[in-house]
Amino acid sequence: QVQLAESGGGLVQPGGSLRLSCAASRSIFSFTVMGWYRQAPGKQREMVATITSGTITNYADSVKGRFSISGDNAKNSVYLQMNNLKPEDTAVYYCTAGLTTFYMNYWGQGTQVTVSS
Repeated sequence: QVQLAESGGGLVQPGGSLRLSCAASRSIFSFTVMGWYRQAPGKQREMVATITSGTITNYADSVKGRFSISGDNAKNSVYLQMNNLKPEDTAVYYCTAGLTTFYMNYWGQGTQVTVSS
């Protein structure tokens, strides 16, 4: 049973930064793709950032230039560095992992990020 555990969410002012962490129960190299999705109240879950084969990154247009995804296999962890946060970034952020690029097999429980003054 694969487990993904997110941490690092919280309340931050607009323009601030947060770093989300996702600890996996096994090597992140065992997944083809890992990523972060988010869901705001009343909205559908959306992709934020993914990293494929440990090197190929992809970002939603709304976060390009502000967010950065990275992985550390020694710690079985994936991170999402979020800078210049905006109120519209407020959402529950989920870590996810896929054995192929076509389907995300595993999901974490989510961590709340609130951007507000």
